[in-house]
Amino acid sequence: MVSSYIAVDLETTGLDPKLDKVIEIGAVRVLDGQIREVFETFVNPHRKLEEEVAALTGIRDGQVESAPEIEEVIKAFLEFAGDLPLLGHHVIFDYSFLKRAAVNQGLNFERRGIDTLKLARRFMPPEKKKNLKAACEYFGVEMNLSHRALADARASHFLYQEMVKCHGEEEFSVFGSQDLIYKVKKEQPASKRQKEHLQDLLKYHKIVLSVQTDHLSRNEISRITDRIIAQYGRIRER
Repeated sequence: MVSSYIAVDLETTGLDPKLDKVIEIGAVRVLDGQIREVFETFVNPHRKLEEEVAALTGIRDGQVESAPEIEEVIKAFLEFAGDLPLLGHHVIFDYSFLKRAAVNQGLNFERRGIDTLKLARRFMPPEKKKNLKAACEYFGVEMNLSHRALADARASHFLYQEMVKCHGEEEFSVFGSQDLIYKVKKEQPASKRQKEHLQDLLKYHKIVLSVQTDHLSRNEISRITDRIIAQYGRIRER
């Protein structure tokens, strides 16, 4: 069993770390089972939030537009986390976004982790939902707010502690940390030619993007360009 860790949760614009962006990070540093310090910040995704994201999280464009960049936030988070393992509900999801941000800054970020979702699947009845809210209800952990990063990070911590109390003696080995495996390469910035081509396509087809093109990587801008051409066609010579 692990008594010291970083319980972490992210809110994002979507579920794919290759396409979507972090909009909020919440974390608590737990030492010997007790919360010692808190980390919480919005992150500027440089895109408009979808209605579904705003409805789910309650986060609005105005809250993230003036927030710090992920390049600044990831450095602060790594300093906060130190060498401690990460804990979260489906922790590999949060780790994938964090590691991608770290690698893009040339930072090493290899971690061990504890997944409360895996533990919930082990100890909860098959017919029960295993999301964070449902798991907390099953184990009697109070949740005042869901789908906000710091509140969910705290809830994951208390959920882990409660599961240890209930099942730690007979199955202590499953409460340890494991290597988190997510392979990612550093993203390359988009070239001037790529940006100009995209801007020409947007103007030609009268399209307004919800993302800021200056902050797109080479792969991101390539995917958007290909999608526009597939849907609307190329620029015709006059």
